[in-house]
Amino acid sequence: MLNAMWMVGRWGLRAATAKRHPNEVVVVGTDPVMGVFTAVPWKLFRHGSKVAHWCFDLYPEAAVADEKLSAGGPAERLFSWISRLGYRRCDYVADLGACMRRRLEPSIGAARSGTITPWALVEPEAPPEPDEEVRENLFGDARLALLYSGSFGRAHSYREFLSLARELRGEGVGFCFAGRGHRTDELKSAVESDDTNVTFAGFAPEAELEKRLTSCDLHLVSLTPEWTGTVVPSKFFGALAAGRGVLFAGAEDSAIAQWIREHRVGWVVTSENAPQVADELRQLTAAPDRLFELRRHCHAVYHKQFSRGRMIDKWDHELTQILTRR
Repeated sequence: MLNAMWMVGRWGLRAATAKRHPNEVVVVGTDPVMGVFTAVPWKLFRHGSKVAHWCFDLYPEAAVADEKLSAGGPAERLFSWISRLGYRRCDYVADLGACMRRRLEPSIGAARSGTITPWALVEPEAPPEPDEEVRENLFGDARLALLYSGSFGRAHSYREFLSLARELRGEGVGFCFAGRGHRTDELKSAVESDDTNVTFAGFAPEAELEKRLTSCDLHLVSLTPEWTGTVVPSKFFGALAAGRGVLFAGAEDSAIAQWIREHRVGWVVTSENAPQVADELRQLTAAPDRLFELRRHCHAVYHKQFSRGRMIDKWDHELTQILTRR
């Protein structure tokens, strides 16, 4: 919080002292926490300047979901008030999906809003083939490889994936959890000796990340229901860019679940439908041509809907619109 106060204070001082450009738009994200409050001094000291906010995490909602703040408590009410002050001085607020927009709508007032998603760090021109050495190290001789890669903290769930792995024991389907976080030890403790198709790996060095992410056939993505709309896991977009389908464990009304159904790029997994999803994965394992077609489809969907170029075009359009508004 001291870091956030320092940065927002310094940006506020810059708003008061820096030379103003005639066509000025400031874009602020959500790092540091409560960074959107920068809109208050910027609008106060710079008449005619515009402010756009790209919302990656909702605060204090994320802190409440993480049990760092009590819902309805004094601190939560204070930070909600501070956030609203910032939101209502923004000219444009970009969310990461419909579930986040629903949470934002009561706070943003008359600001323009829209969805602009993060893009993948790597955007290959065609779906890459798996690196056989990396794949074998992670999945052994599995015919269908499912990978969870990245942070695994309080916002993430594993029970649905463990149920699915147990439905597919001994059927050539491997699950690898590669990452670290608060819930990693809990997951390792939940894995039993019979769960021979579940393995673990650490973080990959940045130079090896692309090989890691393309070593699998499908990516695992999760978000517990109480976190829905406070964050949207960016690994979803990286998976599609690599031409990999997604198995998502999370709320049915989340943006990722909506995109999976709309664009047919994977499955929404619950503890109740694990047997049904397992049957569909068995069919996929037995039909390599379907898996190849899924790769091509996911890659095409990414470039049509979520690519860096498409998102930059959206920013260009929205920033132009707020500059021309009176």
